[in-house]
Amino acid sequence: MNTPQTHPPASLQHLKSEGDINLSPHRAAWARDNLDAGTHHWLAEDAEFFLHQALSTPCLDVLRKSEGIYLEDLQGRRYLDFHGNSVHQVGYGHPRVVEAIINQMRELPFCPRRFTNLPAIGLAKKLAQLAPGDLQKVLFSPGGTTAIGMALKLARIVTGRYKTISMWDSFHGASLDAISLGGEAIFRRGIGPLLPGCEHVPPPDARHCLWGCAGKCSLKCADYIDYVLEKEGDVAAVVAETVRCTPFIPPPEYWKKVRAACDRHGALLILDEIPIGLGRTGKMFACEHYDIVPDLLVIGKGLGGGIFPLAALIARKDLDVAASTALGHYTHEKNPVAAAAALATIECLESEGLLENARRLGEHALGRMRTMMEHHPCIGDVRGLGLLLGMEIVTDRRTFARAADTAEKILYRALASGLSFKLTMGNIITLTPPLTITLAEMDRALDILEDCIGGVEHGPELRVRLGEIGSPRTEIPGPGKPNGEPNGELASLADHFSAGRV
Repeated sequence: MNTPQTHPPASLQHLKSEGDINLSPHRAAWARDNLDAGTHHWLAEDAEFFLHQALSTPCLDVLRKSEGIYLEDLQGRRYLDFHGNSVHQVGYGHPRVVEAIINQMRELPFCPRRFTNLPAIGLAKKLAQLAPGDLQKVLFSPGGTTAIGMALKLARIVTGRYKTISMWDSFHGASLDAISLGGEAIFRRGIGPLLPGCEHVPPPDARHCLWGCAGKCSLKCADYIDYVLEKEGDVAAVVAETVRCTPFIPPPEYWKKVRAACDRHGALLILDEIPIGLGRTGKMFACEHYDIVPDLLVIGKGLGGGIFPLAALIARKDLDVAASTALGHYTHEKNPVAAAAALATIECLESEGLLENARRLGEHALGRMRTMMEHHPCIGDVRGLGLLLGMEIVTDRRTFARAADTAEKILYRALASGLSFKLTMGNIITLTPPLTITLAEMDRALDILEDCIGGVEHGPELRVRLGEIGSPRTEIPGPGKPNGEPNGELASLADHFSAGRV
């Protein structure tokens, strides 16, 4: 019998692409200095019964409540949640979503597969109305990973081919087919043979570009996709995130070139908007910023209102050619409660002006982040689209070497101050708050972030206890409290986007 390895690997860098990991010394120090005995007890219980993995168990903390933009732990500490696993577009526990779920549970809590139901039909119709171009056919699944799997199967049936082109450093889910597409070592390394025919190309990351773009994309990465399509000759689909949730933001011409290359070589274009669709970028779907229509569009995460797991594959109408094949056939494919939650979520996005709020506050946040960059040399770049925001922490702005240790120190100072966010690629502070966020909440979060950056740049070795930077029980302005005013003149998001990146 083999003895499993329980100690951390010598190098943790390959684990940091998708998020901050739970194996680092900084995580251990934070837990030691900030968690009480009761929390440690429950974390030990969690670790006892859950399988351990690099991005969850052992866990950071134990939560007891979530509401709006806030998380609250067992000790009473409140976090402004700028992470949320990208499910909380309408915030936590939105009253409309909760009411829709409760009402539906009382009437029709489940729908066996051979039947359909009105909420599921209504949701499919609504998504067909919202989706761009001729994306008119829908299939639901219980999560984004499974929706990606359905898209792969449909692409094979439509084209008669099986090869794909996807991107290094991408993420499309954690199942075997999805990690074959994805490009992150934390999911792929040591797993063994993956799906055949999964070719990978460099992503449109102008700051870490194989062709030396030095921050301004030359579109050689798009030309390379065209080159691989031509050389392979029989690719079924190009599969990619419209905007990587890091984020790095392709220039406006990028997707038009890739769309044209797919058409030229008979490949489908599958866009994964699981974490960034449904308004996060300031439009309902991120592909609308690029004025292109994919053949297949995958959404999920926030579709269930931050409560129910639900994803959708939205396809061109003429691709409805797999009637004799079970593309999904999932038990909860047409779950009426999930559909009711999704319909209520979309109603919130539309009736509460949340897309406009994402555009307005995203622009405001970018302005403040640029100002921070002027004062903090460790900030190498800031960029964003709507409320998908990123700040890259570097050791040197000339070389753009990743400052993963500095970024992790900033993260744990921020957590001690009541701000939660995600680290991606080890050094990119990724900020994805609910679209319901107020200006006061945004400014409070950015104040905390800047204080923490300054503390790490100029302060002593990281050792933060609750109350040293911010008290866990200090009241943070909530929804409906007076807002501040934006600082300074801000260029429009359209101007930032027209430059290809921000």
